[in-house]
Amino acid sequence: MSIRTRRTLFSLVVFFTLCALGGMILSQEVGAQSAADESSFRDSLKTFSAVYAIVAKNYAEPLTGDMPSKVIFDGAIPEMLHTLDPHSSFYDPQAYARMQEEQTGRYYGVGMLIVQQADGQVAVVHPIEGGPAFKAGVHPGDVITSIDGHSTKGMTTDQVANLLKGERGTTVAVVMNRVAVDGPLTFHLTRDEIPNNSIDLAYYIRPGIGYIHIIQFTETTGREFDDAINNFGPGLKGLVIDLRGNPGGVLVDAVQVCDRLLKRGQIIVSQRGRAYPEQVYRATHGNDGQDFPIVDLVNRGTASAAEIVTGALQDHDRALIAGETTFGKGLVQTVYNLPDKTGLALTTYHYYTPSGRLIQRNYNGVSLYDYYYDIGQSADQKNREVKLTDSGRTVYGGGGITPDVHLEPATSTPFEEDLLDRDVFLGFTEHYVAHHAVAQNFQVNDAVLNDFKQYLGTRNISFTPQDFEKNSDWLKAFIKSSIFETEFGNTAGLRVRADWDPEIQQAIALLPQAAQLEQHVLKVDAEKEAALEADPTQP
Repeated sequence: MSIRTRRTLFSLVVFFTLCALGGMILSQEVGAQSAADESSFRDSLKTFSAVYAIVAKNYAEPLTGDMPSKVIFDGAIPEMLHTLDPHSSFYDPQAYARMQEEQTGRYYGVGMLIVQQADGQVAVVHPIEGGPAFKAGVHPGDVITSIDGHSTKGMTTDQVANLLKGERGTTVAVVMNRVAVDGPLTFHLTRDEIPNNSIDLAYYIRPGIGYIHIIQFTETTGREFDDAINNFGPGLKGLVIDLRGNPGGVLVDAVQVCDRLLKRGQIIVSQRGRAYPEQVYRATHGNDGQDFPIVDLVNRGTASAAEIVTGALQDHDRALIAGETTFGKGLVQTVYNLPDKTGLALTTYHYYTPSGRLIQRNYNGVSLYDYYYDIGQSADQKNREVKLTDSGRTVYGGGGITPDVHLEPATSTPFEEDLLDRDVFLGFTEHYVAHHAVAQNFQVNDAVLNDFKQYLGTRNISFTPQDFEKNSDWLKAFIKSSIFETEFGNTAGLRVRADWDPEIQQAIALLPQAAQLEQHVLKVDAEKEAALEADPTQP
């Protein structure tokens, strides 16, 4: 059997497996298909087979190479799933492997985040702290030229990443070019388990004020969050949880985060689906009376499991929500294993916040592009369901989670965007650290800014005195962040930017208002208890 025939058969097997799985789900006891539905389902599969046979035989170009797989994997299956909703999706073997790595929070390799540059070369974004590449002295911006003698010219980031990964304890030789260094650098890296932490920052950003940034929810997030709170110790007087840009992830770990912050027994989220019984998740351990004001920082990129956390904290008046209205994803996907290491994420539940809000945005008649990128509609409160928090505050469902305090996101100036587009901070860093020693007390002073201006001149980047005056704080933060990331690791660079970030500073300033919310909740609870004592028969 030819390779082409095998690929075609494999593609068709996966497609019909998906169809069979869909038929099985539709035939659950809670919603059994009628005989007419089953007949229509079989007829549709026959029609698809007939269409595919005609295409394969008569299309103007022969379906050679990977084309049969693309017709199924990139065409038929995605379109079938997107007809249902925007979040049901199919994973080919590479995408499925990446998704599993993200969820488990670990893999084996050398520990480098890489990216393909505009010139096609693959460069290091940053080495992961504690990993083999970090320990060996790999820098952000290093360009990978060969791996074990194989040139990386023309390779994609996936191809490079696959060569870097391997069994624990094996060694790989990586040759790199570095700005301001003559000749190639060769690193002999021993592969190891690489932690892929979902919390990249957890520290006292002010005395007594903790800051935790959760990138996404993985199978390690609950433990990481517990560790962060424990490490803060009894001195924690207020907390900023940053969920901006968090796309969601593993539901169980979102529940664990809420469990650490809410009272035992409080509802965190409920799931309702047609083929499965309703599931209600509650705080089983609770916060053991450890109360402190919380500001939950969100934006339009906050979605799914991150919205579950935000909705639970808002409905129970446990946190003041600040930022922008969130994305509005209230659909839960169950992941099914399919043949040959492929997978299907199929929407099987809707989730509801403790007050009963379904926060899913409307997607009927909306293109995928508009659904993902034109989400301003979620801020419109017209025709949205109205619910109440535990203390009686009004909240809205059906279009993301509306913050208690709206914060305008920072907007970049044309000068800032130009510098970021040209990646000048990394380039300047490589030149600067090659000629200067950098200590932990390093600050961006006038001398450093003058060096930066000279570097911009070598890159033919024009600027005015007003550009530097207007963007002074931003420039200092990004220069220092880039230098610290190269010299001391990614965490050090992230802390510099967090210390500067205007939205985080606004969130810190809102902690007294979050404390007032706590006091209001205590007052309402006391009034309810008094009313119950006066009239035990009331609900």
